Amino acid sequence: MDTMILIFAALIAIAALLASIAIWAPRRTRIRASAVVITAFFIPLGYLGLTEILSQPKPMEHEWFKRHVDEATVLGMSVDEGNAIYLWLRLDRSLEPRYYVLPWQARVAEKLQNLIDEAIEKQGMVKIRNPFSRRSFDDLGNLNAEVILPAPLPLKPPPPPAQYFNPREHTI
Repeated sequence: MDTMILIFAALIAIAALLASIAIWAPRRTRIRASAVVITAFFIPLGYLGLTEILSQPKPMEHEWFKRHVDEATVLGMSVDEGNAIYLWLRLDRSLEPRYYVLPWQARVAEKLQNLIDEAIEKQGMVKIRNPFSRRSFDDLGNLNAEVILPAPLPLKPPPPPAQYFNPREHTI
């Protein structure tokens, strides 16, 4: 969300700069006034455009700000056979999920589905290493993903030996 705020602030600054240039340009008043009105419409339309983009899946090859991420947990997957693979990922060191789209590759879809089925069966999770490297998905299904099993629960210490009360041993 912070990136969206920064992008919107930059959009407002550029629109204000263009409006100020239009206002101070040696043109007729009608043209300068129309530049201000156009700027007034541009800012809310830019905001609506940014919020609409947020609801759409981002192509994984367009992820520039998070390209350094080493690992992502697959939270969900949806397949549109022949068209696209949709992934819901949680990137490492982040709590918010992200929505991505991959171009259709049957081998990638099949491998991801098998890994998710195995993770459900073993109560684990699917991790993708280097999710945004170009080699991860371009090599026809050479997906660097694996099932991570949950850590085993610690073993309980053995109970202490039972203590019995023998009234003959204890005298008052």
